[in-house]
Amino acid sequence: MDSFELNKILGAVLFTCMLTLALNITAGAVFAPPKPEKPGYEIAVPEQEAGGGAKEAAPEEAEKPIAVLLASADPKRGATAAKKCAACHTFGKGEPNRVGPNLYGVVGRAKASTPGFSYSDALKSKGGTWTFEDLSAFIANPKAFAPGTKMSYAGDRRGSDRADIIAFLNQNSDNPQPLPQAAEGAGAQQGKPAQ
Repeated sequence: MDSFELNKILGAVLFTCMLTLALNITAGAVFAPPKPEKPGYEIAVPEQEAGGGAKEAAPEEAEKPIAVLLASADPKRGATAAKKCAACHTFGKGEPNRVGPNLYGVVGRAKASTPGFSYSDALKSKGGTWTFEDLSAFIANPKAFAPGTKMSYAGDRRGSDRADIIAFLNQNSDNPQPLPQAAEGAGAQQGKPAQ
């Protein structure tokens, strides 16, 4: 190969590199994304009311009592929803405690009573038994129900999800508690003529 052929090859490589560089600069000028006014990512935060509390996203569902929501609760959906709880809790009879206590038979059980689990003073001071209403309030916002609790879960605001989870927890028991009768469901039944 003589030097003329080598010069043609090197010239072609150099021309290709320069053309690629020119295309890159042109494409960068044409398709440049706009620069943000303020660097960083914008994070959507719920608006604050004048009193400092966050506005409710779905107030109509939050206002329904748990008894009404339990009327349409499904333990199978509750088992699916409770998968997020399984990171810290177990649900089967005789299973060990994890970061949180075993939840087998929790509905109707005395609060802070699982053997071998160290509860926070906030939960020990609550006293009483786990009712459907107490479980709903605790699952919705553990820190508001028992300020100082060790439970780090942020809460589940959807009443239908809480009702499904509670129905699942109630089913996982030697003696499941009877579900409360919804006041509006009972009133509708009483208003029906007998057939």
